[in-house]
Amino acid sequence: MRRRIPARLPQLDMADVRTLAAPTMRIMATAATVEEILGGRIFTLNEEPSRLLECEQGARGTYSPDIGRDRLGCDVRALWEPARLQHLTLLMAHFVSDGIEERGDEIREFIRDALGNWLDANPSFTGPHYMSAMECGLRVPVFFLALKCLGTTVGNDWQRLMEAIYHHAWWIERRLSLHSSLGNHTVCECVGLVFAGAVFRKTEEGKRWLGRGIELLRQELDHQVVADGGPVEQSFSYHRFVLDLYWFVIDFIEKNNLGECHDFKVRLWAGEEFLSCFTDGSGHIPPVGDSDDGFALAPGLAPKRMPVTKAPEPVRTFPASGYTVLGGKGGKLLAFDHGPLGMAPLYNHGHADALSVTFSVGGAHILVDPGTYRYNGADQFRRYFKGTRAHNTVAIDGEDQALQVTGFIWSRPFRSRLLRSVATPDGHLVEAEHDGYRRLPGGVTHRRSILFRDSGDFLIRDTFAGEGEHRYELNFHLNPDAEVTLNGATARVRVGGITLVLTTVGGGEFDCVHGGEEPLLGWHSPAYGVLRPTWVLRRVEEGRPRNVSFVTAVSIGEETRQMNGEEMLCSMARYE
Repeated sequence: MRRRIPARLPQLDMADVRTLAAPTMRIMATAATVEEILGGRIFTLNEEPSRLLECEQGARGTYSPDIGRDRLGCDVRALWEPARLQHLTLLMAHFVSDGIEERGDEIREFIRDALGNWLDANPSFTGPHYMSAMECGLRVPVFFLALKCLGTTVGNDWQRLMEAIYHHAWWIERRLSLHSSLGNHTVCECVGLVFAGAVFRKTEEGKRWLGRGIELLRQELDHQVVADGGPVEQSFSYHRFVLDLYWFVIDFIEKNNLGECHDFKVRLWAGEEFLSCFTDGSGHIPPVGDSDDGFALAPGLAPKRMPVTKAPEPVRTFPASGYTVLGGKGGKLLAFDHGPLGMAPLYNHGHADALSVTFSVGGAHILVDPGTYRYNGADQFRRYFKGTRAHNTVAIDGEDQALQVTGFIWSRPFRSRLLRSVATPDGHLVEAEHDGYRRLPGGVTHRRSILFRDSGDFLIRDTFAGEGEHRYELNFHLNPDAEVTLNGATARVRVGGITLVLTTVGGGEFDCVHGGEEPLLGWHSPAYGVLRPTWVLRRVEEGRPRNVSFVTAVSIGEETRQMNGEEMLCSMARYE
């Protein structure tokens, strides 16, 4: 395949191509965003456009498989973001909406120039933007929408777009992510094959692309979305991304009578129900696992989804994906992670966060997952944000619960096990354990029990089994905008008018870390490429497993007395 150029573009009936209907897109972005795009805005993942252009120019004209990522001199994920051309997708979605048509000539000219400039700068199969077949897959729908938007079936614009679609699909078919690399990359690539296959459906290649794309999408759906609706990759961000790609492509397939997708919707609806259980009053989903801030269509743009109409249950356990969600009055939401590390065999996007919790009240995020920061160019922070100390759980001997091999590969994955999930007279008790530290001398197991009351108060107890002397570090990561006051065994945390009080029960006190550098502790990434210091409440104990435990009582809006914690601990014991 090396340096081989595909056959000449097949001749098609342009009128037939024009009959293809575009999928429905739901616009959340405002008209002001349109003006910003027309003024030159692109989506850059918080990187300087000039820096990205410099990195891109250094690799232009090089056959893409010959480009090493270290040669680029920047985070390749950030470099690829503008080349997804999603600012144009958003512009085209606004173009076809009511009230925009009177500016049609201006917007068409802008899209024509932007696409022409991109294609001029990135000839097929050269430069950094053909390094990943996933990126090619995400661009094919953009080219298709441009065919619809530009409103012509003749001339150079049409020919160049058709050639771009053909070359992208030809490249994708030969570089499909299969075997151990099956994942969200495969879904992106298949979306590209389906759109290209539809355009060229009267040719043998187009039929093959369309059939292969739909076949793999059907196969991957049951792999990517597990039986209870959760994500196999253990990443909520990628789950949203994958679900949206599926909704988008099946809408396209059904509108154009290209295949039957009814069976897709059952599993997709389960995925939507899963995410709805973790969504707080502000529409926020905890950033569990990796997040690269990627969108299936564009920021501020979503496909037509099947809505979730069921009211959330106060307690919901997802046994296959490994999560329990506990809800209380006033929008209180506790999420407990007792799932696996991620998608075998590499566990690319999973974090070592077994038995971690997040907690919010009415959209105020108090106990938080710190996020991802970035994938490349910051190795120390990549290791930190993936690691156990960056999550609301216990790290033992300063080690992660699994072994980081590279920024995207884990070995020695832990196994988690849900032990109990039972109703109590005024709430719920859930208990789980993981074996990630069985590899340490003495073989330590960590067990966490949570007693959650309907009022929103809860108790967390961490216990350990095994042998030998070890160091145990309990961390609770707080919203970086929190006001934190320590007073002996009690920490008061105030966020957006909500006060959370955490009290150690049975001895011991918290200390507080903020933006620690040696070692890293106390950092938060609210968006890809953005880094902020944050507060971490920490307790450290040393000893033999059976002699060490952490008990933390948490209440909202009032001091948690020692006797309350002891009383809740007694309540917990009654269910053992």
